[in-house]
Amino acid sequence: MIYFDNSASTLIKPKNVQRAVLNALNIFTANPGRGGHKAAMRSGLEVALARQTVANHVGTSPEKVIFTLNCTDALNLAILGSYRPGGHVVCTVNEHNSVARPLEHLKQVDPTFSYSVASQTGKLGIVWEDIQRHLRPETYLVVVNHISNVNGDVADIEEIGKHLHEKGILFLVDGAQGGGHFVYNMEKMHINMLALAPHKSFYAPQGVGALCLNGEIDLQPIRFGGTGINSLELVQPKELPERFESGTLNTPAILGFAEGIKFVEENFDAIATKLEDLTTFLHYEFSKLPLTLYTKTENTSGVFAFNIPGVNSMDVANELNEKWSICVRSGLQCAPLKHRSLGTLESGVVRVSLSYFNTYQEVEKLVYAIKTILKSK
Repeated sequence: MIYFDNSASTLIKPKNVQRAVLNALNIFTANPGRGGHKAAMRSGLEVALARQTVANHVGTSPEKVIFTLNCTDALNLAILGSYRPGGHVVCTVNEHNSVARPLEHLKQVDPTFSYSVASQTGKLGIVWEDIQRHLRPETYLVVVNHISNVNGDVADIEEIGKHLHEKGILFLVDGAQGGGHFVYNMEKMHINMLALAPHKSFYAPQGVGALCLNGEIDLQPIRFGGTGINSLELVQPKELPERFESGTLNTPAILGFAEGIKFVEENFDAIATKLEDLTTFLHYEFSKLPLTLYTKTENTSGVFAFNIPGVNSMDVANELNEKWSICVRSGLQCAPLKHRSLGTLESGVVRVSLSYFNTYQEVEKLVYAIKTILKSK
């Protein structure tokens, strides 16, 4: 089997990530933060160390790293938790439904709330001017998908963050695809909230996400329950990160996340070079074929979208899977706003998403398979 669906979840996990998960299942099995005995304290310390690792990686403090159920949960917390009645939010055409649906929910429950969708005019992706034209006096939040999960378009988050900081508008970055490919420094980039998906390009397990905070943010919890502190009180605690972490944490996934960050940091240049080479090679080979390509040559994060004209993307993906044992993603990738802008709402696209662990030989087999499919049409 050849696996090219790494934007959904990376298939191969590094050995250090696997060891961390195994240790969590064998050694750090007590509930972190839920007791004063040695076992609970040992688990709690490991989670604290993992939180510090995440904080160091994105340029914030550990108490402002909130472990969530997944990246979608992190985005829901950021959007619903910062909601202001009668306010206005700007998002982009690149947004995943994990952003679009919470915003649409707010619009339905509050008739005075509204949001605008910015289309990209820049060569590579969303730029400040795309955001600026949609701002209103009541705009309090801008949400930007950093790297599109559909075709790899990259937003200029540094320039956007600088201008939003000057205007006092909150800036939420969806780093689901950017995390692991890009070095974030929330303070320098003026990012107020950053959502991460560890199971993608951090090569970590599924079942955990992170919302990282920077600066003073009036964020309200959207889930309530036991936090291990202030148990006598019936209201949610004020202290971070406990205020937003109700219930038992996923210790195996959290420890795996920390080790995934370490793997990425130690191999960052090698990963970037490998993905750039593989993506460039794929683009070069596909550009010689009668295909419709939706990924620009400058986009080298490993996300590549294409179609065979006149053929539904699902049919192509099914044939690759059944006849060639090649796993790709077809359809809309949970991003209808992006597909509307690309004109692919009906057909979807075939998405190839690469990993550091993919090889040139695997890409060559994909190219050969597509050539064979083209000959049969």
